[in-house]
Amino acid sequence: MAAMGTMTIIKTTIIAMAGSIMHDDMDDGMLGDLSHVSALGLLRLQSWLSPTFPIGAYSYSHGIEWAVDAGYVHDRESLVDWLDADLRYGSGRNEAILLREAWRHTAAPSRTKLLRVAQLASALRGTSEFALESSQQASACLVTLRQVWPDRALDWLAQALCEHNLQPALSVIFGIRAARQGIPARLALVAFLNSYAANLVTAAVRLIPLGQTDGQLAIAAVEHALVAVAAEAEAGTTDDLGSAALMVDFASMRHETQYTRLFRS
Repeated sequence: MAAMGTMTIIKTTIIAMAGSIMHDDMDDGMLGDLSHVSALGLLRLQSWLSPTFPIGAYSYSHGIEWAVDAGYVHDRESLVDWLDADLRYGSGRNEAILLREAWRHTAAPSRTKLLRVAQLASALRGTSEFALESSQQASACLVTLRQVWPDRALDWLAQALCEHNLQPALSVIFGIRAARQGIPARLALVAFLNSYAANLVTAAVRLIPLGQTDGQLAIAAVEHALVAVAAEAEAGTTDDLGSAALMVDFASMRHETQYTRLFRS
């Protein structure tokens, strides 16, 4: 009996330790998000950010094509440095803030504030190619979502953009639809940023070139940046918008006149 009691105590202790270890390996902020998202919401989140979602993301490199041609990005390490700077100080950070604001003013509905976010998103494009990259993908996204997953908030947005002669922004559309689907803001932010980074890595794999494993290692290397930017954006507002990733903007400007190009940006 004593032996049985000892074995029971050891078994209970191991289970408790395993649970503690599993909890420690997870981000506490994400635990709350995942516990509130429905299976349907998670399924749709994956569909909207899938490479098969027809918005033409594969045709844009966000300036990386010129950076590779100029020698600034030439291996996995330099690619990770480039992505980290863009995510923390450039377009990635701004898009995350815009997504969060669109989510916020949809969850607590305010069409006036939501229109203001859409106006800022339309104007915050540093180069003509970035404007094209944003508007073309966003237009395709808006059309597809309204046809496949109809929602009156997107119908209103489409009408408002037309009335005010504004170009759509992918982050705003995604933020609105995620909020309407009941997808928590933090989860939507991390997933959106991961999709953004993965698309740029895919472009770099073709351009440098890199092997597929190196591409996945690059994505893994920016995971902490993705989570940090998402957390910052969740607490941010439009007052926090701004960019210090000037080299990314310069790369886009130079790409406009690059002689040989595979990508549209």
